[in-house]
Amino acid sequence: MELRQLEHFVTVADERHFTRAAELLQISQSGLSASIRALELELGTSLFTRSTRRVELTAAGQALLADSMRTLASAAAAQNAVAAVRGLVRGRLTVGAEPCVGSVDLPAELGRFRAVNRGVEVRLRYEGSVEILESVAGGRVDVALVVVTGSAPAGVQLRPLSTQKLVVLCHPDHPFAHREQVDLESLHAETLIGFQPGWGANVLARRAFAAAGFDYRAPMEVNDVHPLLDLVGYNLGVAIVPQSFAAKRPDLLRAVALPDDMPEWTVAVAAAEEPSPAAAAFLDQLSQEEFARAS
Repeated sequence: MELRQLEHFVTVADERHFTRAAELLQISQSGLSASIRALELELGTSLFTRSTRRVELTAAGQALLADSMRTLASAAAAQNAVAAVRGLVRGRLTVGAEPCVGSVDLPAELGRFRAVNRGVEVRLRYEGSVEILESVAGGRVDVALVVVTGSAPAGVQLRPLSTQKLVVLCHPDHPFAHREQVDLESLHAETLIGFQPGWGANVLARRAFAAAGFDYRAPMEVNDVHPLLDLVGYNLGVAIVPQSFAAKRPDLLRAVALPDDMPEWTVAVAAAEEPSPAAAAFLDQLSQEEFARAS
């Protein structure tokens, strides 16, 4: 059993898809399949159940996953420790984010990081904040930009960056556009356009509706900000979003206040309590940039 095989196994387990895993590993799909088959032969059991659309872990695969991740983490830590003695930052930095959270220009920050740390392989993944936090807790993501939807998982630290109000976004011809504030009872009767489960706005809206005694229903769900803005722009419904989303099309859409007791949209940096050297370097860069903005 080789470290390379364990890395292949963990990547397939994470992606649940051989093609995506092969792309991330930058090897051919046939080479990845051969590596997994060799590992299965060595262990004498199947690690995955395969279908045309999805790959799932078997019971044996689930048993192997946690130990494989610990083994790879230990090996990476040893390599990074040697590199640190030489004054180098090595390894891999996996950054996660919910799209358009604001506060940080993530592409610019990644560009700055790569320019200084050429020895670090940088990976990026976009998901909802709930899934991203789970990935940080599971060691699959090193640093993440998330919307705070609750307490941090064990072993994860959250550093808030900014907070803003949630508003109702609507078409200028919608009756809400002429109000100073919209209550949740009125929203409950409207067609809502929202994000998929696990995204920050979805979690916060569900929490507010539940506290008010209403069910949250969004017949139209999207996984990106711009389709949401387009749907609202065609007056197909209204959306609960942070103020920064409304600022993207101020001449075309209207933002209306919500009650003061609505949850707030807080963006935070999430990372393990004991980050890798690469993650620590990126966190330090973000802290310096935050200090520069505050000065």
